[in-house]
Amino acid sequence: MLRDYKGLVLKDKIEQKDNKIQDASGFDRSYVLYDDKILFCNASQGLNNFKEGKVIMCESCKGTIVEQVKSGKVLVSDGAWGTFLQKKGMQPGECPELWCVEHRDAVLDIAKSYIEAGADMVESDSFGGTSFKLEHYGLADRVVELNEAAADISREAAGDHNFVIASIGPTGKMLLMGDITEEELYNCFKEQAIALENGGADAACIETMSAIDEAVLAVRAVKENTMLEAICTFTFEKTVSGEYRTMMGVSPAEMVKALLDAGADIVGANCGNGMERMIEIVREIRAADADIPILVHANAGLPKNINGVDVFPDTPEDMARLVPALVKAGANIIGGCCGTTPAHIKAIKDAVLKLK
Repeated sequence: MLRDYKGLVLKDKIEQKDNKIQDASGFDRSYVLYDDKILFCNASQGLNNFKEGKVIMCESCKGTIVEQVKSGKVLVSDGAWGTFLQKKGMQPGECPELWCVEHRDAVLDIAKSYIEAGADMVESDSFGGTSFKLEHYGLADRVVELNEAAADISREAAGDHNFVIASIGPTGKMLLMGDITEEELYNCFKEQAIALENGGADAACIETMSAIDEAVLAVRAVKENTMLEAICTFTFEKTVSGEYRTMMGVSPAEMVKALLDAGADIVGANCGNGMERMIEIVREIRAADADIPILVHANAGLPKNINGVDVFPDTPEDMARLVPALVKAGANIIGGCCGTTPAHIKAIKDAVLKLK
């Protein structure tokens, strides 16, 4: 279904064509006509940024994340958001997503800092943007407003040539425990995903997942109700026997099968581990599927508690040094999670540019 940037269906003004045209990246694109102007139906950037009097023509179309990966590129994502917000002044107990409307400039500065560091994509301040998370702050009725604002901020920072991979985190509810029904879980992800798309996102980054059932519902909600690419990453821990499992006992291989069956475009791992352990996790993911694009958001090492404060020890240089091994293991998109900064992302970008 084709929507404009406010989510309004354009079908009454669309004439679908069977023709294809080649864009500047060499990808064949089907196209539609809107008021005699070309609008590409499989370039989400063009659709999401469609506004009256403005369409994204092929000369400026960057395609999709999957297309860029399939062309052989190694892409760089952004770094930590939570600690950055705290440095901007966010206090314990405050709602991070509310900052998108009450401290917009501060949130925009975070997104811009990662783009300026060389990131090809940036997330959004929407990790806790489902109704079930926002209800803790009495904001469950502002899901659409806050998620649209979050995506819009990152869209402004990313511009036309970089991607917005809007963050969707776990709800904190467990189907296994009877906290919530499948329908309720699906609908909360659907509401968030549609709002993020309308705010200008290119993809949904469903992250820090541990349970297959919740992740699958989130992926389905994205794929069945939006044109966003669906990224889904789980958080793994190394067991005493040396295996990697989520807190719900899911292995990397089990994750891959479930997410591919659900329709995910990109899979991977985030948080919980530094670059060194992520190399091992990526090997397991790649062994499970030879072709699926893999995204990694690694911590700046394993945290050390110093005087009651968790400190992430890996320097930008430490993380950058492991980029070649991570790519060799099968990673296609590399960014950071807890403890990482724009300096870490710049070092990762520099390492990627040096790859042969």
